[in-house]
Amino acid sequence: MSINEKIVDDLVKNKIEFVTTVPCKQLAGVISVLENSDRVTHVPANKEDEGMGLCAGAYMGGMRSCIIMQNTAIGVTFNTLATLIQYYQIPLPMLISYRGEVGEKVACQVEMAVHTKALLSQLNIPTYHFHHADQVEELDAILNHSFMSNKPSAILTDANFWRTAQ
Repeated sequence: MSINEKIVDDLVKNKIEFVTTVPCKQLAGVISVLENSDRVTHVPANKEDEGMGLCAGAYMGGMRSCIIMQNTAIGVTFNTLATLIQYYQIPLPMLISYRGEVGEKVACQVEMAVHTKALLSQLNIPTYHFHHADQVEELDAILNHSFMSNKPSAILTDANFWRTAQ
C-alpha cells in the first residue's frame, strides 16, 4: 500500500466522508487517490478558506470532513479558523504540505515556512510535523483526537516526508 493510500484509508477509518483539497504538487498523490475513490466525497476548492467553509457545511450536515492544502496560504485561513471552525467547535483535520524548508526550489514558499508554526500556535491549534514516512502511522490517532476533542488539528508533511515515502 502506498503512503497516499494509507492516508486515505486512515481518513475513511475515522469516518471522514468529505474531503476538500487545494492543488499542491507534494499532495498530488493523495489527491489522485481521493479523486479515484468512491469511499469519500472529494470536492476541490479554489482557496483554502473556501475549502474550510465547505468542510464546516459538511460537518453541520452531519459529515466528518478534512481539508488538504499547502502551508503557503495558511494566512488567508485565519479568520475562517477563528470565527467559524474554532468558534463552532468544528473538528477539522488539516493535512498540510509544509513548503519552504531547506531544499525548497520556489523562493516564495520560504516566507510562510518561517511563520506557519507560530501562526498555528497563536490559535492554539495542535500541530504535528511529519519528517519521515513512518510517522504516517500516527495519523490515525491524530485524526481520532481531533474528532474526540472537537478541535482543528494541523498535520504538516514536509518534503523529506514525501521523499522518504517514495
